[in-house]
Amino acid sequence: MTEPRRLPLEAWGRRWLGRLQTWADRAAWSRYGFEFLMFGIKQGWACLFGGAMLALLLATHLWWPDQAPVSRYDFLVVGALAIQAAMLALKLESWEEARVIFVFHVVGTIMELFKTHAGSWIYPEDSLLRIGMVPLFSGFMYAAVGSYIARIWRIFDIRFRHYPPLWTTWVLAAAIYVNFFAHHWLPDVRLGLFVLTAVLFGRGWFYFTPDRTRRAMPFLLGFFLVAVFIWLAENVGTYARAWVYPGQEDGWEVVSLAKLGSWFLLMMISVVLVSLVHRPEEEGSRVGG
Repeated sequence: MTEPRRLPLEAWGRRWLGRLQTWADRAAWSRYGFEFLMFGIKQGWACLFGGAMLALLLATHLWWPDQAPVSRYDFLVVGALAIQAAMLALKLESWEEARVIFVFHVVGTIMELFKTHAGSWIYPEDSLLRIGMVPLFSGFMYAAVGSYIARIWRIFDIRFRHYPPLWTTWVLAAAIYVNFFAHHWLPDVRLGLFVLTAVLFGRGWFYFTPDRTRRAMPFLLGFFLVAVFIWLAENVGTYARAWVYPGQEDGWEVVSLAKLGSWFLLMMISVVLVSLVHRPEEEGSRVGG
């Protein structure tokens, strides 16, 4: 079988790795250190869309002029569109990935419309480009999660062992999404959803390549670690006053750790949506894998 398809800019970057890898192979410490460095670089590369959005949030929070003719939120919409267009033009994302990221945008915006109406959080600034109480840039924050999952799947050449049957993951994702709405009227069943997630994914592992050696991590640990980083990014977003939770109206405070559970469950939805583009492959299914 052929090597996994690489987009042009990534292929260009790989041409420079040979010399660095040769240098790193001189000793065990440098080899492992280089592998850890590559892991961080690839993670950052996968976070390109989300990182650019966070940079925009912080920059506009710190330096947006009060008398600007365009609202900050509207500028963020234009900025997000420009980032997405640039990633497609530079072939940092494929059109297939862009389509599933658009689904993230729609799914996220629907949730935003409901949650802001329910008072779960608010957007404190005015804007023209909005639906109800939801500025359109908010959907791009969900799209950033989708972009990260789609890109990391490809960049790390992720494959799996014991990935559950696809139909069961679709049922789980649908149940999680419905509960995000239904718990406002019905009993919150997220504990049951955690248990169901553990049953489906508890024995699963994913395999990835930070540098040249295949590494493995349990599904649930990987999902939790990504949820932690999204929680950290959420703290940056609320510090930048992109949105505000109850209790943050008069000043910033750390987002509740309880949100980690919500982000963990959102990871389930994210992985299922991205699996529509990058179908889960069994580790070792390719010749030489």
